[in-house]
Amino acid sequence: MKVTNIKDVEKFFQVVDSCKGKVELVTGEGDRLNLKSKLSQIVSLANVFSNGEIPELELVAYEREDIDKLMNFMING
Repeated sequence: MKVTNIKDVEKFFQVVDSCKGKVELVTGEGDRLNLKSKLSQIVSLANVFSNGEIPELELVAYEREDIDKLMNFMING
């Protein structure tokens, strides 16, 4: 799923941390980083952070409940 215009980065990572299954960031090269890892969160921020917002990410979540959480965050903030 493509996620765009994340304005509250801290809350986004709180939602990711609350997911039960794996949540991965797909890089432009096709690599997958486990976003539940704090190191991967820092790396992803360093690569895509712009003006206090994350403009776009491609995520893969494997659990339906986690997909719903991420979608709810994107819709309701």
